[in-house]
Amino acid sequence: MINRRFLRVKVLQAVYAYQESGEDFVENGIKHLIDSIEKLRDLFVWQLSFLVETKRFAENRIEENKHKNFPTHDDLNPNMRYVENRVLVALENNKDLRREEERLKINWADHLDIVRGYYNKMRETEEYKQYMSDSVDNFDRDKKFIVKMINEYFADLEVLQDFYEEKSIFFVDDYHLVSSMLVKFFTEIKANFNENTQLPAIYKTEKDPVNEDKEFVKNLFRKVISKSGEYGNLVGANITNWEKERVCVMDMIILKLAITEFLCFPYIPVKVTMNEYIEISKYFSTPKSKIFVNGILDRILKKLNEENAIVKKGIGLLDS
Repeated sequence: MINRRFLRVKVLQAVYAYQESGEDFVENGIKHLIDSIEKLRDLFVWQLSFLVETKRFAENRIEENKHKNFPTHDDLNPNMRYVENRVLVALENNKDLRREEERLKINWADHLDIVRGYYNKMRETEEYKQYMSDSVDNFDRDKKFIVKMINEYFADLEVLQDFYEEKSIFFVDDYHLVSSMLVKFFTEIKANFNENTQLPAIYKTEKDPVNEDKEFVKNLFRKVISKSGEYGNLVGANITNWEKERVCVMDMIILKLAITEFLCFPYIPVKVTMNEYIEISKYFSTPKSKIFVNGILDRILKKLNEENAIVKKGIGLLDS
């Protein structure tokens, strides 16, 4: 479920937390890293459950309106489009989601004010009104609506973020990351998703003989910590008009992580490493970080190539 960019972000966050804490036992940092990654799935399940709960809330409201003393024509003949959304119905019936809800003891009964708030906000949007009246009625249209709601409204629902803050410190840091995971999940979900379909594992390689993604994050964390001083000096030697101490903390960690991949991960192409950390710098550092990180990595890469320090295995992996 989590791609390598998300995993790199988690390592970045874990290295920052490790440095700020003053921790000097690397294995504790790795344990914290792995725990934080596994908590991503917990929050992912909570968010799926919340979306299903909005469907149930809408169903209950429809039934209540039908039984009013003086129901209107619309009360007696409600638009069922949202409550019959094929994606939400499939999730509601999914056994794996129900098992995960039981494991996490998820129960929205005491938090219906949050569900109501989101549902009412959603109903006021133009996207909802268009969806409810759209002549196109199929699985693809249903999932596109869900994706639109997550992108436009769900991702920034502060009251829900506040609720999760009380659940876990990990949930606060990862709320927007999980929103991106939700978008990916709903974008890729197929019409054959049913009650027996397994929710995606947290690591894409989780069911392989060797969980390469998990080993990747552990090794990346371990190596960047062990080489931190050496790689920091390498960065300092390639900075012009700047002192090493003036480089912001996140930029320095991003640069060290990229250098670690250049030198210690022979099967990861140089281009991939460059592109990934330049993109990460856009979202997890300062507004000017992309240009800075790109320029410094270019200089460092040139120097390392001149020294034949980078060894990559596979055709084209060394190309920059």
